[in-house]
Amino acid sequence: MTQLFITGIGTEVGKTICSAILTQYFKADYWKPVQSGDLDNSDSHKIESWTENTICHPETYRFKLAASPHQSAGEESIEIEIENFKLPKTDNSLIVEGAGGLMVPLSDHFFMIDLIEKLALPVGLVVRNYLGCINHTLLSIMALEQKKLKLEFLILNGTFPPDTERVITGFIKKETRIIRIPEMDQPTKDSIKASAEQLTKTNL
Repeated sequence: MTQLFITGIGTEVGKTICSAILTQYFKADYWKPVQSGDLDNSDSHKIESWTENTICHPETYRFKLAASPHQSAGEESIEIEIENFKLPKTDNSLIVEGAGGLMVPLSDHFFMIDLIEKLALPVGLVVRNYLGCINHTLLSIMALEQKKLKLEFLILNGTFPPDTERVITGFIKKETRIIRIPEMDQPTKDSIKASAEQLTKTNL
């Protein structure tokens, strides 16, 4: 069974779309440990609508304010405790989606990367092309290496200039596999399924 933590080089890089595709591909369960904002249209709701027959496990923390988790928690006079996070029990594969990037604070004392370390999961790092993405990607890879966390997949979401892709892919270790996700502005169940089937053809 595959267990994978999906994180990104920043916010709005397409983690949920990539999580949906991998959830569909692996026929996995889905878990979002912390949801900040959009409680009526959460990432779990999106995964349920974009994939087929997916079990979405309840979040450990849910906050009303769409902000960094430590700020959202503070608005509700709550402090996120790392000890409260437990992997859901399942016989299926599991895709876990973080919030933002690796150094997003969950409290004043620990960050998203510390949660990955606690859960002891390999990582899928979502990268999107924008000015500065090379810097953000390489810093993220270095942070994972510093924590001795395994970068299982480098997920290239959308199209990249050849010069950008060459530098990014040249920085990863040989055992890290590369996934290329097509540009997808308005995901649907059909487009997510088609992308998952394309991954099958590439023998992911």
